[in-house]
Amino acid sequence: MKKMKKVTQNTAKKAATIADGESAVLANIAEMPEPDRSMGEQIHAIIKANAPDLSPRLWYNMPAYAKDGNVVCFFQTSQKFKTRYSTLGFSDNAKLDAGNMWPTAFAIKELTAIEEAKIATLVKKAVR
Repeated sequence: MKKMKKVTQNTAKKAATIADGESAVLANIAEMPEPDRSMGEQIHAIIKANAPDLSPRLWYNMPAYAKDGNVVCFFQTSQKFKTRYSTLGFSDNAKLDAGNMWPTAFAIKELTAIEEAKIATLVKKAVR
């Protein structure tokens, strides 16, 4: 009985943490200037749809998505380091390995259906 109660408490705590992470990410995105805000909203929706096991959270004040507490990917706005493009980056926890060398970050200036499809494919591959 005690074990069941602890499992239930842990499940409730995890759900609360995920909800808090989602709220923090959405609030962070809402504060972004355009066009980063629109891209952040689109990327958030793509990741949620294609990798529902990833939990949104803030990582270095950037929207990020984690599996088992480890960040897999993140969205860095162009404003973060005053660059001419935003970045979708993947950590070493992402399973994007392809031989001896592969990209871990992608510059994004605009999201069209083509980029959205590429992001969906990358995110699915990252969490396989």
